[in-house]
Amino acid sequence: MSSLAAPRSALAEATQFPGKLWVLGMCLLNAGIMIAFFVPIQVLLAQQSAAIVPGSKEVTLAWVTASGAMSSTIFNPVWGSLSDRTMSRLGRRVPWIIGGVLASAAALLFLSGVSTLPTLVAGWVLSQAAINAIFAPIVAAVPDQVPVAKRGIVGGMVAMSQTIGVAVGSAIPMLTDSVRAGYIVVIVLLVVSSLLYIFNSRDVPLTAADLALARSMDEQRHQLKVDQQVRRDFKWAFVTRFLMQFGNALMLLFMFYWLEDGLNMGKAAAERGVFVLTAIYALMTVITAVIGGIASDRIGRRKPFVIGSGMVVALAFTILMFSHSFAMTVVGAIVMGLGFGMYQAVDFALITQVLPEAEGRGRDMGILNIAAALPQVGAPLISILLILGYGVSYPLLFLAAATVSVLGSILVLQIKTVA
Repeated sequence: MSSLAAPRSALAEATQFPGKLWVLGMCLLNAGIMIAFFVPIQVLLAQQSAAIVPGSKEVTLAWVTASGAMSSTIFNPVWGSLSDRTMSRLGRRVPWIIGGVLASAAALLFLSGVSTLPTLVAGWVLSQAAINAIFAPIVAAVPDQVPVAKRGIVGGMVAMSQTIGVAVGSAIPMLTDSVRAGYIVVIVLLVVSSLLYIFNSRDVPLTAADLALARSMDEQRHQLKVDQQVRRDFKWAFVTRFLMQFGNALMLLFMFYWLEDGLNMGKAAAERGVFVLTAIYALMTVITAVIGGIASDRIGRRKPFVIGSGMVVALAFTILMFSHSFAMTVVGAIVMGLGFGMYQAVDFALITQVLPEAEGRGRDMGILNIAAALPQVGAPLISILLILGYGVSYPLLFLAAATVSVLGSILVLQIKTVA
């Protein structure tokens, strides 16, 4: 006599791999999210800032991106926390992903037609809020669906897809004849990239019993002393991720202006240069993300890979600091890709292992995502101070990025519950 297995609780740890089709859908959506995030940051917002405030384009771009990043910092954990408690037959995460895709399309369409600084800021703030309604639940889906022993390789695939998204996105401004056309292509790619995951999410619905259990555990946690080491590790994971992402944010923010003004390439050549550098960076990242993720899973350790990759990233910034040619900048992009690819894959696996509790994955992943979003606030503000104090000095910006990368990689040793 056979019996049907009880359905898995939405709060239970995953024990079975979700399948290749699920991973493909996850990767496509992550690529689409990165296109929506970084095509504006890399080129479109820079071009709009130059058109609106041509005499102060660097500072204008810094304020615009900082405002958007602050929006991301606020809304990512909010959307993640709300998705933790969402009851729907579609599951906890998918309703937010669908709503986020639709809201992102509307916000980016609005942003494509702005012509004043206040509307540019408002458009990017709304866009960041909407895109994070997709990003917060999709990253929480990994600890929801993937067993710990497979999170390194899945983290590598996610990192690979995100980098491919950035690389594909960097070609959009070069292939379109206007800022508005660039935004429309971004919208189309975001919508199309979301479809496979939406229709094959494997999202487990939250039942009334699950919700009652989650609330009860929250109340108990307020009354009982939780594992303080887990909490400390969670905080150190936040700090180290922030520092590593800070350097990357500085590079992405000023890449277009570095090529256009720092190397005197001009606007058209700078657009092509951004695409070439991003493509090279993406290729290197794809290689090391997958290799690093697999190796980390096999030996069961994360920290040595994070430390080593952080040092490689710092070396890349040092190369850029002394670069006076596009060829030398290409060398820096190669080294950067080798280091950051491995970092993204293994760091993603590491942070899923320091989440304090299963019932709050969306909230806690959202908090850790602040560590990736906050540098988009901090990097522009620090760059404004450096520009006001020392003028536009790209070597100084690269030195700051190298310093925080070394610090971020070393401080991962403070995390004790992950090897």
